[in-house]
Amino acid sequence: MKFRKVLSYLIASMTLGSAILPATSVVQAQEEPIVIGANYELSGYSSSYGVALTEGTELAIEDLNEQGGILGRPVEMQSIDNKSDKTETASVASRMVNEGVAAIVGPGATDMVNAQKPIIDEAGITTIIPAATADDTTFREDGSVIENVYRLAFTYTYQANASARFAFDEMDARRAVVITDTSNDYSTGQAEPFKVEFERLGGEIVTEEFYQGGEQDFSAIVTNLMAQDFDIIYMPAFYTEGGLFIKQAREFGLDQPVFSGHGFATETLVELAGQENANDIYYTSQFYPGAEDEQSQAFVKAYQEKFNKTPDTFAAFGYDSVFVLAEAMERAGSTDYEAVSQALADTNYQGLTGLVEFDEDHNPANSAPMRKMVGGEIVDTFEVDGSKVE
Repeated sequence: MKFRKVLSYLIASMTLGSAILPATSVVQAQEEPIVIGANYELSGYSSSYGVALTEGTELAIEDLNEQGGILGRPVEMQSIDNKSDKTETASVASRMVNEGVAAIVGPGATDMVNAQKPIIDEAGITTIIPAATADDTTFREDGSVIENVYRLAFTYTYQANASARFAFDEMDARRAVVITDTSNDYSTGQAEPFKVEFERLGGEIVTEEFYQGGEQDFSAIVTNLMAQDFDIIYMPAFYTEGGLFIKQAREFGLDQPVFSGHGFATETLVELAGQENANDIYYTSQFYPGAEDEQSQAFVKAYQEKFNKTPDTFAAFGYDSVFVLAEAMERAGSTDYEAVSQALADTNYQGLTGLVEFDEDHNPANSAPMRKMVGGEIVDTFEVDGSKVE
């Protein structure tokens, strides 16, 4: 398998958000606004992701309105905190449906997405899931694809396969340890396919370690690993536990590369780990604020000016979700749920998170960027194919 190092990024447009609307389109004050519901985690365990997603959504809507809105109508965001709580998430989704929003973006975390899924499926409301990665996010329990649900992030299996293949083929890793949060679907959902793929390639899982979400002391796990002979660590985790583990592992002297999914793609990971400890970290992430293309840099500048901080992958996902929806509504010529959902199937949009196209399962259809972090900074990016083995 060959991996091509990304030396440059595609320039999507000369202005932020891409010119998807007619230049003559003007938002008329008397037009009824198009309301997009943002069902995100603004508090609770997943709030770092939810806040970034909300901010990206807010900035996108501002940019859309400056360009003329959608279908010549102004766009508004209805943002409601689901509190990283499953019951609250379902309640928020029901409220948004009942109040007649044109579409829903979110939630951020897989657990919250699953809580919302029955409501949006029954209502048929157009929904973009920006960041959740469960393999079955776009499916019903009977295995059929939900017609009105699309997602931007790569699946558990795709990201896990990408890590296993990169570690085995590019780093000659043959012995791996896996560290799993048994309380988190995000973690367990990536750990299993990583093990399967790494072993299929000829690698060995030396040992597995387990913890519960909210853990702060990883000394027992680190001590156990110190006695093992292995090449890499695979830890599909959120930034909270991931950052603390990296800090303690490096301070104990464990210097093996650490692999993960896009749960590591936030500056908070580096803050928790310490910049001096955030070395040889590899994770899949579809956006990088240091990208040199004009679209990304315009977004970073606008985001920093508005929120006084640097955007992460989740902010970019929030931004792209809105523009993908807008582009589909323009092609559909309406906000009708069924028409927009059908238009989404034909999406070909160059966004901040890459070229957005959807496969037959409504998942992203492109390769996953693998980021390498040294000293808390991304120093390399590689394209990795994480597709399932047929």
